[in-house]
Amino acid sequence: MQGETTTTQNSSGWREDIQSVFERDPAARNTFEILTAYPGIHALLFHRLSHSLWNLGLKLLARLLSNLARLITGIEIHPGAQIGRRFFIDHGMGVVIGETAVIGDDVTLYHGVTLGGTSWQKGKRHPTLANNVVVGAGAKVLGPIEIGEGARIGSNAVVVKDVPPGATVVGVPGRLINQSRSGGAEHREAIAKKIGFDAYGATKDAPDPVAHAINCMLDHMHVMDKKMQGMCEALKSLGVEEDDEILPDLESCEIVSTAEELLKLDEEIIEEKKTGKAAGG
Repeated sequence: MQGETTTTQNSSGWREDIQSVFERDPAARNTFEILTAYPGIHALLFHRLSHSLWNLGLKLLARLLSNLARLITGIEIHPGAQIGRRFFIDHGMGVVIGETAVIGDDVTLYHGVTLGGTSWQKGKRHPTLANNVVVGAGAKVLGPIEIGEGARIGSNAVVVKDVPPGATVVGVPGRLINQSRSGGAEHREAIAKKIGFDAYGATKDAPDPVAHAINCMLDHMHVMDKKMQGMCEALKSLGVEEDDEILPDLESCEIVSTAEELLKLDEEIIEEKKTGKAAGG
C-alpha cells in the first residue's frame, strides 16, 4: 500500500477530515452542520482519540470510548484499526471496522460496510484498503486481503480475495468487471439488434459479468454465422444444390411457453371427453 497510515493528526488533520465531507457530499452546506449532524465525522473523531489511547496502552479505556461512539453513531470502529487521512463515512449506520484493518488516505465507505475477519486466530485478520478506495453500501470485505489503490467495491458485494489497483468488484462472491469495451462491438450490436436484445442498454456505464457472458455469446454467434456461410458457399462450388430458403426474422417467431402448450393440451382433452360423453349419451 502506498503511503504509511497516519496514527495521529494535528489541527490541520481535523480540517482535512471536515473538508473531505464538502468534497464528497453535495448535501453538506457548512462546517457547523458537519460537526453537529454527520455521524461519520463523529465516529472518526471518537476513533482518533480512542486509537491514541490504544497506542498508549490504555486498552480498556479505548474500548469503552469506541463502544460509546457505537451507541451514539451506529458505527463500530475498533480502537486498534489504523485509519489514514481524509477518511469519510457517508451516512454510516451499520459500518463495522475490525481491529487489524488498515485504511489508507482518501478512502470512502458507505453505510452497512463491514471490514471483517474470517478467522478467530490472533494476528492480521482484517482487510487492508489502499488510498482512494470506495466501498459501496452493504459491501462485506473479509479477511486479511488487500484492496488496491483506486479500487471500487460495488454495493452488497462480498469480497474475500485481493483486488488489484483501479479495479471494480461486484456481486456475491465479488467478481472483477472491465469498464472498457473490447473490440468487435459493431458485430455484437448488429446481432443483438437482430435477435431483439440490446446488450449495452443497461451496462454502458457499468458493465457486469452477465453482460460480459452475453457478449461472449454474441461473439460466438457471429463466428458461427460466418462459418455456416462459408460452408454453404463451398457446397455450392462443388455443385451441391440447396434450397435458398430465407430464414424468418426472430421477431416474427412466436415463442409459446411450455405452460401455454400444457394448457392447450388440457383444454383439448377436456373437449374430447365432453364430445365422447355427448356421443355416448
